[in-house]
Amino acid sequence: MIPTEDKVCPPGVTRNAGGTGAGKSLSESANPGVFLMVESLKTGGSERQFVALSRCLDQNQFRVKLGCIQARGAFLGGLDVESFPLGGSLYGFRSWKTRMRLRRHLRDQRIAIAHAIDFYANLTLVPSARLAGVPVVIGSQRQLGDLLTPLQSRAQRMMFRWCDAVVCNSDAAAKRLIDDGLAQSKIAVIRNGLAPEAFESAVSALPRRPGWVRVGMIARMNSAAKNHSLLLRAAARICGTASQVEFVMIGDGPLRPQLEQDAASLGLGDRVQFLGDRRDITAILASLDVTALPSGSESLSNAVIESMAAGVPVVASRVGGNPELLNDERGMLVPAGDESSLAEALLRLVQSESLRIQMGQNCRRFAQENFTIEKMQRKHEALYKELLARKHYSS
Repeated sequence: MIPTEDKVCPPGVTRNAGGTGAGKSLSESANPGVFLMVESLKTGGSERQFVALSRCLDQNQFRVKLGCIQARGAFLGGLDVESFPLGGSLYGFRSWKTRMRLRRHLRDQRIAIAHAIDFYANLTLVPSARLAGVPVVIGSQRQLGDLLTPLQSRAQRMMFRWCDAVVCNSDAAAKRLIDDGLAQSKIAVIRNGLAPEAFESAVSALPRRPGWVRVGMIARMNSAAKNHSLLLRAAARICGTASQVEFVMIGDGPLRPQLEQDAASLGLGDRVQFLGDRRDITAILASLDVTALPSGSESLSNAVIESMAAGVPVVASRVGGNPELLNDERGMLVPAGDESSLAEALLRLVQSESLRIQMGQNCRRFAQENFTIEKMQRKHEALYKELLARKHYSS
């Protein structure tokens, strides 16, 4: 493994990276151009890492330009992002017209490194970059890939073969690509990084009730694979045993109305709150005693590592990259889809404050050692330099 049109720029916000305009020195304008692309700027894990990477790359070494497919999402604020909409189809006429516009954009910006961050960006940016003659083209696998359709999987595998490298955020994601036939030498595992504030103490966003324990789940409500309903059923079991425990669901999406109905039908009443989409995650985590992530597919969950950074122990399904994060000292892993095991593990933590404290301390220490933004930055920059050197690139 390898160690103009549709522009989105909020009023008053200048480019946060790159460019050759007034005020830029000759050395800055000669730096290799890096183009990062993501599908949208919603509040998901890939989008969060896109923003973090765009802001942490050393601008004395790289000119950073940003692109997206859908110009929407809470993370748009403060970023200057070019939008390249596909028109509702990856394979339609408009999508290929968009790829040609993207090709021209990459040439005009003298991009040396094109880095796609997620699935739709892989299928959009990789062919455009190859047609533009970009020296270094990088794809990303930030999910396991098991939720893709067969057609989507085949299309992405083709894109990855055109890449100089594919960045995975977990060993589990890397193994899946190798099993699918991608050369191991093309793969770079770079785990997610958290901003310094993720490790700082925060004021609780939710009032505390003396003697009560609060369990939270942080996940967008747009996929049944996240298994929100499984947690609600486990919560009903726990509430039948423990009288002072409450649950909060953080996130939003098309599944929320049904999940709220499920909570009511399970008799959870005021024992569960739906908070919707939140940007104050550190303050939310300061309000929690335990985090649950019962999803059936994960590569490297931001919700887990953010909880660990905040010192909140996690109960998660034993899938994907979760075993790379959690063990008996830092949390609990349960079989995917097992309602009884999930309820038992959560109840054990709910009933033992000392266990929560010890696991929380271990979690925070592990996160500080492994998931800082500085570590993610260094690894990306090293990868970019190594690939440019292989191509004998000079600006």
